Amino acid sequence: MAKILLADDDAALLKMVQLMLRRAGHEVTTATNGNEALRRAAESQFDLVLTDLIMPDKEGIEVILALRKKLPGLKVIAMSGGGRVNVNDNLALARTLGAAQTLAKPFSGQELLAAIEAVLGKT
Repeated sequence: MAKILLADDDAALLKMVQLMLRRAGHEVTTATNGNEALRRAAESQFDLVLTDLIMPDKEGIEVILALRKKLPGLKVIAMSGGGRVNVNDNLALARTLGAAQTLAKPFSGQELLAAIEAVLGKT
């Protein structure tokens, strides 16, 4: 079981992913924007941050950069459905800046759990 911080501004997706992760045995804390995600990451210790890239207040790329500075050992998975630029460009940038894995939306529960397993090295 991992302690996961999940950040996404899409309430339906946030709820769905949270439920999926809890059913898989993980402890999940949610955030609805980048500022909230960074605040929660500073308040508690997590094994993994799963962040959307396009969010209000502070985007996922900014979250990744801030986490790399403050908590360099914290693993991050970035997810995106696009935005103003191509989804693959967003995800490639996230990887370059320190995301251990990336997921293009929509993704399946199986893809999500496989990415988490790959990043955390747990079965």
